[in-house]
Amino acid sequence: MAGTAAAGGRPPRVSMQEHMAIDVSPGPIRPIRLISHYFPHFYPLTEPALHPPDLRPAAASTIRSAPQPQPDPEPERDSDDSTVLGTLEFTLLFDADNSALHCTAHRAKGLKPLASGSVDTYVKANLLPGNSKASQLRTRTIRGMRVPVWEETLTYHGFTRQDAACKTLRLCVCEDPWLWRQRRAPPLGELQVPLRKLVPNRARSFDIYLEKRRLAKRPKSLDTARGMSLYEEEVETEVAWEERGRVLLSLCYSSQRGGLLVGVLRCVHLAPMDANGYSDPFVCLFLHPNAGKKSKFKTSVRRKTLNPEFNEEFFYSGPREELAQKTLLVSVWDYDLGTADDFIGGVQLGSHASGERLRHWLEYLGHSDHRLELWHPLDSKPVQLSN
Repeated sequence: MAGTAAAGGRPPRVSMQEHMAIDVSPGPIRPIRLISHYFPHFYPLTEPALHPPDLRPAAASTIRSAPQPQPDPEPERDSDDSTVLGTLEFTLLFDADNSALHCTAHRAKGLKPLASGSVDTYVKANLLPGNSKASQLRTRTIRGMRVPVWEETLTYHGFTRQDAACKTLRLCVCEDPWLWRQRRAPPLGELQVPLRKLVPNRARSFDIYLEKRRLAKRPKSLDTARGMSLYEEEVETEVAWEERGRVLLSLCYSSQRGGLLVGVLRCVHLAPMDANGYSDPFVCLFLHPNAGKKSKFKTSVRRKTLNPEFNEEFFYSGPREELAQKTLLVSVWDYDLGTADDFIGGVQLGSHASGERLRHWLEYLGHSDHRLELWHPLDSKPVQLSN
């Protein structure tokens, strides 16, 4: 009767002990799928993880075997970041006759803009070692171009054969700083060219990979100077003397006026003496010994520059034989209002000089009515003359 009733309508009741004894295991445990399993994987030179239904293996092999475009010829120098930072095309010309270095920036390729996404770029050049601001030149800004074309020439005046033997040109491709709230935008990349590779009066073209910026440090010899000069670590040891700048002077003995014409044309790469990184330079001339007539002259002041142009001329009267026994002292100063002027550098010309300074002095004495121009490096210490 009990079995009949259970089969007739109500399910049999199971005790707690019987329920716990039943094996309810669902079977072997399967691994949990990761989120990456739901996305296709792509590997170079292999088939995609997922193919369309109508893509056959023969078609896939045909795609893999298709010829790939050949890359452009590699530039002159390679680097680890070459595929990221791009390349720069430029031309260098050392004009030995006019003591000038011409750098023509042509174009940049493969640039990677920074987080701003800017494509407004310019090229900045520096001569190393040397005063950073004094030797800094830059091109105009090309806006909105992934492949900027400048075709602009930057010229360093007063560049001699000695400079070509020991100096390096650093070129940086930079974003326009007006897009950044900070005053200086980090460069997109830079490169360095040792100038000893140049042949005088022969242009040479370059196409070089850009690299990350190298660290620079200031030598201890300039710790007491108010100006700041950046030297590359690897180039710093090549030039031990402290560069103060150069002055371009012209000497001429005028037979009509009967005296010496001294032209102060320009200065380059002067040492910065003010807190703003610049100077307010002027040039003083002194003909020693004093013969009773006016022997001191001073040019006008050029404000906030390290590469001033003066183009001023001064006259010292006297016969050639008398002038040959004298000494011309040229000094460059930084003008300071209310305080003593700062000495930047000087040069001494005369029969007691040596090297290029003596040659310049003797050549002007040997020619009449002919202006002889020559660049002279400035000494860091003033010359003391006795009367």
